[in-house]
Amino acid sequence: MANSNQPERFRLFVAVLIPEEIKRKIAGVQAELRRDLPERGVTWTKSEQLHLTMKFLGNVEAKGVQPLTEHLRTACEGFSSLRLRAEQVGAFPDLRFPRVFWVGISDAEGKLPQLQRAVEAACRNFTAEEPEDRFAGHVTLGRAKRLHRREAETLSGLLLRMADQSFGQWTADAIELMRSQLSSEGARHTMLATVPFGSMAT
Repeated sequence: MANSNQPERFRLFVAVLIPEEIKRKIAGVQAELRRDLPERGVTWTKSEQLHLTMKFLGNVEAKGVQPLTEHLRTACEGFSSLRLRAEQVGAFPDLRFPRVFWVGISDAEGKLPQLQRAVEAACRNFTAEEPEDRFAGHVTLGRAKRLHRREAETLSGLLLRMADQSFGQWTADAIELMRSQLSSEGARHTMLATVPFGSMAT
C-alpha cells in the first residue's frame, strides 16, 4: 500500500511528436530488423510511441506539472515552427557495438539543438537528470538487451545497409509534456500539455 504522506510523482519527458505517415515508414524499418533479430535480444519501441525526446525528466512531483509547463511556455516563446526531417539509420555508441538503434531527426536551419537547450534550461529545477553533453536528435527504434556476437554483427550489417534511408519531412509547431507509466505490458504514454512555439501562441 502506497504511503499517503509521499507526494504523487509522474515519470515525465518532453517530446516532439511525429506524423503518422512518417511513423509508419519508420515502423517498416523496425519490421525489417525484427525479421533478422531474436525477440528476446531486443526491446522495441512501439510504433505508436515513436517520438523525438527533447528531455527525459524522470519522476517529478505532480504539483510541479503546472509550473513546469509555464517554464516550457516561456522557453518556447522565441521559437517559430521547425521544418524537421527524419533520415539516416544508426546506432549508439556506434555501428560496431549497437546498443541503441535509431532514426535521425534534424532541421535545415539548425534550430533543433537550440530548442533542446532551451527545454533543458526550463526543466533544470524540476529534474535530477543530468543535462545532455551533446544533443543528437533521434527516434529510438529499439535497445539491445542480449545479443550474441553473431547477432550483433547481423544488426550492424542491417543498420549499415539502411544508413542512408529517408522517411520524410514535417513542420513541428509545438512540444509535448508527456507522462510515461510503466507496467508489465510496457510503457503507456499520456500527453499532459501541449506547448506551442511563439509564432503559434498568439
